[in-house]
Amino acid sequence: MKFFASLLALMSTAALAAAMPLEARDVYVPPVTYPHAGTVWTVGQTHNVTWDKSDPPVNITNKVGRIMLRKDGLTTPIILQENFSILLGRIEVKVPWVEDGDDYQIVLFGDSGNFSPEFTITGA
Repeated sequence: MKFFASLLALMSTAALAAAMPLEARDVYVPPVTYPHAGTVWTVGQTHNVTWDKSDPPVNITNKVGRIMLRKDGLTTPIILQENFSILLGRIEVKVPWVEDGDDYQIVLFGDSGNFSPEFTITGA
């Protein structure tokens, strides 16, 4: 009988915990404003990646940002910057040693992954 009472108490507690409302959170998708189409970066240079931070929701799911490089429609493993607040609106990155191409994009991760327009990276 004690076992049954303990089990019933445990199940009741679990049911109450499951019924508790979660804090509402919003996905923040700030558009990348630089680099933009027509931008040319050179390997080894430093540039600011910028995004529109003008309308963030009150409760952002993930405020910690990461910027990665995308080429030919695929996100590469190259991390250009990480562990910054996506509420900053800009962050400095160094252009990595990559092959020349006009199909690069910046991926801004926070709660989502936002892509910049395609831009060009050339060798030094």
